[in-house]
Amino acid sequence: MHQLHHGDALAVLPTLDASSVDTIITDPPYNSGGRTASERRNQTAKDKYVSGGSGVEKALEDFTGDNRDQRGFLAWLSLTLGECLRVARPGAHLLVFSDWRQAPVTSDALQVAGWTWQGTLVWHKPIARPRRGGFKANAEYILWGTNGKFDGSREVYLPGVFSASQPRGRQRRHITQKPVDGLLDELVEICPSGGTVLDPFAGSGTTGEAALRSDRSFVGIELSDHYHRIARDRLDEVSSTP
Repeated sequence: MHQLHHGDALAVLPTLDASSVDTIITDPPYNSGGRTASERRNQTAKDKYVSGGSGVEKALEDFTGDNRDQRGFLAWLSLTLGECLRVARPGAHLLVFSDWRQAPVTSDALQVAGWTWQGTLVWHKPIARPRRGGFKANAEYILWGTNGKFDGSREVYLPGVFSASQPRGRQRRHITQKPVDGLLDELVEICPSGGTVLDPFAGSGTTGEAALRSDRSFVGIELSDHYHRIARDRLDEVSSTP
């Protein structure tokens, strides 16, 4: 039901069989969060994404690959999504998370890689800090693409806006972890029943958990030793649960 590879996505993806997965759902490093290139280079992922929270959250492990400039990010993501297209079956879906800063360049990378851009979904985050004199930054985005024309005859009707809070406390195992309930469990429904979901940036295994819970197969790739171990144990636990 699941495979979890340990390594760099651009090294592992070429080893996967062509036209072997039905859906790619992934949350790549955003390479965002700094006002200038210097700030992005000198901030760690934890500096950007863990500003508060409990002691458990502050103790979360950092991850690499989040300090590219815009041109580097575009080239890198285009190459990655191009390899994802190779392993995707005709009509397969691609869902890529982004924040507001990187949504434009992410849409560029999606199309450079050969995917057909179908739209942008919204993840509303109920828990967000107010911003004096302005608007809350309480939304992230999911760019939707397909490998050519998708099957429009399926009796599947999914929303375009999802509202779910990021896991907190001991439930949060990764700095940028996304929620299963209310978000990933609905996103995986775009994959045909019994199909295979790929996540080339598996993190702590959230996409994999959602796929396995819905009786879909999962293929993940994770570079970090620390998060690969967490994802492996998490997926094994989900697979062994009746």
